[in-house]
Amino acid sequence: MWTLISGIFLGWTLGSNDSANVFGTAVAAKIVKYRTAILLTSLFVVLGALIEGEKCFSTVSELSTLTPRGAFLAALAAGITMFVVTYLAIPSSTSQAITGAIVGVGMVSGIPGFSNLYKIVACWLLTPIGGMILSFLLYHLISFFIATYIRSPQMRSTIFFWSLIFAGCLGAYALGSNNVANVTGVYVGAGLLTPFEGLLIGSLSIAGGVLTYSKGVMMTVGRDITPLDEYAALIAVLAGAITVEIFTQVGVPVSSSQAIVGGVAGIGLVRGVRTVSKRTLMKILIGWISTPLSAGIISYVLVKIFQV
Repeated sequence: MWTLISGIFLGWTLGSNDSANVFGTAVAAKIVKYRTAILLTSLFVVLGALIEGEKCFSTVSELSTLTPRGAFLAALAAGITMFVVTYLAIPSSTSQAITGAIVGVGMVSGIPGFSNLYKIVACWLLTPIGGMILSFLLYHLISFFIATYIRSPQMRSTIFFWSLIFAGCLGAYALGSNNVANVTGVYVGAGLLTPFEGLLIGSLSIAGGVLTYSKGVMMTVGRDITPLDEYAALIAVLAGAITVEIFTQVGVPVSSSQAIVGGVAGIGLVRGVRTVSKRTLMKILIGWISTPLSAGIISYVLVKIFQV
């Protein structure tokens, strides 16, 4: 079962990178403590994966038929890519990394399933747009409700805090349900794991990354794109979580990073484009473009070397 090592590594990098999308805004705004955030994220990632994670397995496994060694190399290439972007504190997409890696392997050992690839890429494009639109709408709708019905500043603060906890837990649940397929979907497709084993191993490896190496990217998402107060943090997390959960129901693993960045950018649009850090957004955009390309190139080279 040595082939599972790269999948566990990929899950660890996913957790260390994508946990920022769950509580990053709340932690950066100093509303929720970092330790509380990572504990809640770990718990709900596992719950989301075990309850709904199987919905996205088929989309990943049908991209290309992989041998056990091919699955190992695809996960390894994606894991290396995600480790590099996490080290650089860039929120990126494990969905893009594993998809690029699978296509890279498929280009050598078989023809990738391009019909599914088109579907996945289309959803990648829609994810940040969906997060931005939802954030923009929720900002105005919830603001109207609060202004109309909640007058007490103390009551507002209490509601914001517990709403952020709820939104973060929902985001962690959505991360687990949607992204566990990125970690172990290739192994389930190659027949190395049963779906339940894939869900359990994948979710625990993601939780490990959340608990050990997640703070750098968390600050990039929560602090560097645009200044956030407690209300803006709530809207961004809620918009990102809802966006990812919608794609889980469609059966397509997408980037929670793209969803939350879209949500944060939507806040920036509400408050004025000048509040958005174009430099940070450009850094993130470069990471999104380079992630699938890098993973594909690495997996292609690895397959050529080891002749899968």
